[in-house]
Amino acid sequence: MTQRTELLEQLRTIVGAANVLTGGDLSPYEQDWRKREHGKSLAVVRPASTLEVAAVVKACATAGLSIVPQGGNTGMVVGSTPDASGTQIVLSLQRMNQVRTLDGANLTVTVDAGCVLQAIQETCERAGYLFPLSMASEGSCTIGGNLGTNAGGTQVVRYGNTRELCLGLEVVTPQGEIWNGLSGLRKDNTGYDLRHLLIGSEGTLGVITGAIMKLYPLPAAQLTAFAAVPSLEAAVQLLGLAHQHLSAGLTGFEVMGKFALSLVSKHFPQLRVPFQDGEEPAAAPGRPKQGTAPSGGSEAHEVGSVGAPYCVVLENSDQESEAHARSCFERLLEVAMEQGCVLDAVVAESISQARALWHIRESIPLAQAQEGLNIKHDISIAVSRIPEFVRLTDAQLQAAYPGARLVNYGHLGDGNLHYNVQAPAGADAEAFLRDDEKGVNTIVYDMVDRFNGSISAEHGVGSLKREKLAQHKSPVALDMMRAIKAALDPQNTMNPGRVLATT
Repeated sequence: MTQRTELLEQLRTIVGAANVLTGGDLSPYEQDWRKREHGKSLAVVRPASTLEVAAVVKACATAGLSIVPQGGNTGMVVGSTPDASGTQIVLSLQRMNQVRTLDGANLTVTVDAGCVLQAIQETCERAGYLFPLSMASEGSCTIGGNLGTNAGGTQVVRYGNTRELCLGLEVVTPQGEIWNGLSGLRKDNTGYDLRHLLIGSEGTLGVITGAIMKLYPLPAAQLTAFAAVPSLEAAVQLLGLAHQHLSAGLTGFEVMGKFALSLVSKHFPQLRVPFQDGEEPAAAPGRPKQGTAPSGGSEAHEVGSVGAPYCVVLENSDQESEAHARSCFERLLEVAMEQGCVLDAVVAESISQARALWHIRESIPLAQAQEGLNIKHDISIAVSRIPEFVRLTDAQLQAAYPGARLVNYGHLGDGNLHYNVQAPAGADAEAFLRDDEKGVNTIVYDMVDRFNGSISAEHGVGSLKREKLAQHKSPVALDMMRAIKAALDPQNTMNPGRVLATT
């Protein structure tokens, strides 16, 4: 019996034979979400408890085999799928999907790492609390993956990234030991904060098996508006006004370029996109429209040759009342129209209308995928400098790749853009990705450096951006990161080749 055969038998004893997968279609575990890479694992192992995770990790460490921790496998940077060697163990946390406890007095919820984000949201809402982490993939991504990449989402402007929502972790070390850091304390000044070391480490320093997360009271009202703006400068101006008029009530501020919205209209015509229907939005000051948000019906909606250059979706969460929320929102939009930074706006009159507006924003990645393969960027720039960054980078890309289409959208409220590049109309998208991705990335990331930004705002590094990290991260920072990796995982068995290059 070979060493690997012995290991597989040992793993079957730990988690049960049905939870050690070695045959059949394993693409849900072995292929990344964007279908850029398809690896081959020795086995997919699905433990059901932290003790089982620890036993699996210890067995693999003894055998000298590497582990790829995996949650919902919805990552964007090829960070949770195996390589092509057929020697790695994919450690799927999907069976660890329980909400362990909810402590209303402490405003915390303790969850397994494999809990789907939407399930946590719904459990907390039923109990009368808000868990504010929210993103388009929330129906399939898991909290362990969110923590592993320090995911952001649409409410960072108010509540912060996943890191800011986490009070403690339970982690299995690369040696198979368990660290229980689930104290739920908001103040604990007893040395290095290991929690923050593990968050964002993308499974390279240990396996997150549980977490204790912050909760908030449910707001008395949530209102959503969709506003047309004449430029990115105007969008930044509107953001400043929103901070002034809504203060902590501003829980979402997303920007969407005209071309990004045109893709939604093209590929999802049942979604009625405001201000992109061939009519210019009103330029004169006025009151925001009420009850004119899209209903999500089946009426076709064609893209015209004109429309708002940019649109913004805003969310106002109010702890007082709906009347107060609406009054603050209307005043904000009226002032913004008077100052010329909003051309026109609609305010949702119902939950269904609000969801329809958000659905437009969340459909952009899907619409872009329907349009064809594309070059994705998840960058962050100081909010005040975003308009200049976009203007200069747009110009460089158009000069180098005439006709390239720029799908610019994202979380303007926290300075995070998904600044993506689509092949010219009619061009071979696969060839564009293959031949021009390196050059496009060089232009974009060099400009990010020029603006003191980051090449990864919320998606992580994975293997896709590993070499770029080595080019754009401080050598001192990289040396510190390598020292941490070597100290905690000297055998380099925990998700090797991700974030840092394997030496």
